[in-house]
Amino acid sequence: MHQRKIGSFTVSGVGLGCMNMSYGYGPADDEVSIRLLNLAIDAGYSFFDTAMVYGSGHNESLIGKALASRRDEFVLATKCGLSKEGINGRPDVIAESCDASLNRLKTDIIDLYYLHRVDPQVPVEESVGAIARLVERGKVREIGLSEICAENLKRADREHSIAALQSEYSLWSRTPERAILKTCSDLGVTFVPFSPLGRAFFTGKAKDVSQLPDNDLRCTIARPRFEPEAFAQNSKLLEPFGAIAKVNDCTRAQLALAWILAREDKTMVPIPGTKHIEFMRENAGASEIKLDQSTVDELDQLINEDTIVGNRYIASRMEDTDSERD
Repeated sequence: MHQRKIGSFTVSGVGLGCMNMSYGYGPADDEVSIRLLNLAIDAGYSFFDTAMVYGSGHNESLIGKALASRRDEFVLATKCGLSKEGINGRPDVIAESCDASLNRLKTDIIDLYYLHRVDPQVPVEESVGAIARLVERGKVREIGLSEICAENLKRADREHSIAALQSEYSLWSRTPERAILKTCSDLGVTFVPFSPLGRAFFTGKAKDVSQLPDNDLRCTIARPRFEPEAFAQNSKLLEPFGAIAKVNDCTRAQLALAWILAREDKTMVPIPGTKHIEFMRENAGASEIKLDQSTVDELDQLINEDTIVGNRYIASRMEDTDSERD
């Protein structure tokens, strides 16, 4: 797999989002997940993304159990500031959360520690300052932010250099194009797209809410595009999308990832999530696909926020998400 930079780290061009192994998209098998995590390293992945909120610590514990003996083979990212109790970016809570994450992950240091959400009750400088003190104490190497607007990124970066910013980005979720991508480029911050496959929509394997369990994220916070009527309309785009994939000798999932990897600044590191070994291997293959500019342009015109029905989140989440202020 080709390599890209995040702060002081060199990582695989496609990272592995680990949330699905613990939360969000139905039950997973821990033994399969442990095998998947090890096979991912063997397949060339060297960037793993988790968070304390994924399964209320389960995901971090899973990674600790699976990969503690291979800790020097990958860059480890986790997050603080968001739990099942809600958003809390207070410095004392961040310090406590870091110690708990280190224990679950069975490691002495977190390579990339994200503030998962900006706490509206705490200035972003205070939260980032708390993580900066963890850097000084040798518990964290680099600082990241998640789902944050451009102005708050600038404020945070003045407090301490930011290595990465994570937010949803894909063919059908273009919010970062308003301001945050340029801000990241200006500040030298690597952009890390999550849900780059549109919560499985671009794989062609997704279903609408009538066919999903009630606790699936596509039935809760990400519901609008998966409502039956909206989903039916959006799915009409998959046939021409699949035709473009066929021309480029790749799967639809690989095409969606290759579109991100082909963006002009070449600094993005997408983190598709999966709990299936075959999909992990499929996603890794996107790293080697080279799209010409005409194909990138064709995809841009085919699928974008003007051709898609529904917002990425329900109304209350759209209002509360800092990145939607861009």
